[in-house]
Amino acid sequence: MRNRNTNTILRGVSILFLIGAFVLTVVSLIAYSRQRTGYPAGMTIAGVPVDGLVPAEASQRLLEVYTSPIEIHYGEAVFHIDPGAVGFTVDIDTMLAAADLSRTGGSFWSGFWDYLWNRTPPSTEIPLSASISEERLREFLQNEISSRYDTPPAPAQPLPGGTSFLPGAPGQTLDLDRAVLIITTALRSPSDRSVALTFNQTTAARPTADNLAILLKQIVTVSDFDGLLGFYMMDLQTGQEIHFAINNKQEVTVEPDIAFTASSTIKLPILTSYLINRGTELDAQTVDVITRVFQISDNSATDLILERIDPSNGPVIVTQNMEAIGLTSTYISGMFFLGAPNLIPNKVTPGNARADIFTDPDPYSQTTASEMGVLLADIYQCVQTGGGALIAAFPGRVTPATCQAIIDFLALDKFGALIQAGVPDGTLVPHKHGFVLSRDGVMHDISDVGIVYSPGGNFVLSIYTYHPVQNVWDVTNPLFVNLTQAVYNYFNVASQ
Repeated sequence: MRNRNTNTILRGVSILFLIGAFVLTVVSLIAYSRQRTGYPAGMTIAGVPVDGLVPAEASQRLLEVYTSPIEIHYGEAVFHIDPGAVGFTVDIDTMLAAADLSRTGGSFWSGFWDYLWNRTPPSTEIPLSASISEERLREFLQNEISSRYDTPPAPAQPLPGGTSFLPGAPGQTLDLDRAVLIITTALRSPSDRSVALTFNQTTAARPTADNLAILLKQIVTVSDFDGLLGFYMMDLQTGQEIHFAINNKQEVTVEPDIAFTASSTIKLPILTSYLINRGTELDAQTVDVITRVFQISDNSATDLILERIDPSNGPVIVTQNMEAIGLTSTYISGMFFLGAPNLIPNKVTPGNARADIFTDPDPYSQTTASEMGVLLADIYQCVQTGGGALIAAFPGRVTPATCQAIIDFLALDKFGALIQAGVPDGTLVPHKHGFVLSRDGVMHDISDVGIVYSPGGNFVLSIYTYHPVQNVWDVTNPLFVNLTQAVYNYFNVASQ
């Protein structure tokens, strides 16, 4: 009787265990099935945790993250970019499909077994699937950021009443390529959605040539000089010119340019013509003669050079050579010695044919500020590039060595006043000055032409002055100095 009862009890307990196990299995299956409808623990989609979420919830979370604005810092400005405004789109369907495949692709029973044993499944990372229109992003950056927040460099401005310039201010421009890169990275990040844009700093611009021209004209009009001044400057880097004339404080036209007495500045065309016709193989005696022409402005030595060009027709050949390169108002018609015959009497040029301006130019030797400046610029370009009007007009007779020889001889003029006095000590200024007492025993003409080599750029200056009564040195020389200082400071604002 006891054995029968014991078996009954054991059978009942077993049945209870089986029922319990069945119920537990069913409950676990239900729980696992419910869990399997969501994403497993450790899963991320595009860096966003989605464990336990169903696809609709995961989609909403992804949209919340990747459509949130990007915070942008640019200098002192802070603003936000809507991802959609720059063509950024997230491919939710593709990422959810990949997540669903990972969620349901494994064996159900294998997953259930791991669930029963509380085994954590390996984490799954679904990469971001998104696209961006770089064209729209660049357009947005240019129109909404660069155009609003970039600042152009402010050019230096002339200092009123002086020859210096107030320094300009540097500018900043958006580093567009880097901005595209870092914003794209931020748009593709679920967490790092704040970026600082960088900019390129641009140096302060040099004053404009127009501002320089205004300053130069002001220097002339406020000075004590009340005669006629012809001014020409060329930027030897760009070819930009400033050319004007002021007569008794009033600007006058330079079309055509005004003829002045060339005085000793005509020695530059004479040397140029000599080297064109006789070459650069100079003996010691010739070097000594040319040295006297430019070192002490020796007129008798100049006559020797003219004779060596041609014993009877040297001045005419010089004039013809200048006309060959387009200098139609520059000529010499006789030797320097007193009483020399005029070989080109009553020569009419565009410069001396003007009826509105009269400078009583020497009938033997004339030029204009612009023509002498152009000649110097052509000599400089001949050395630098091996081209220009001289080489074109005299092929095989003019080389860069020819032009360098001209510059070297010009550098012997150490007069120390006029243009040369307007630059810092040690500045290379190959130049030729000129002034002469007229027939009435009074100095009416003062001039200087030269090339100035400076750290900020090289330039040509050609300045001619005439006064019908008397060209007072103590008035005119400071004017040359101030004009030269202003141009030098224009090219060297940082070191003025």
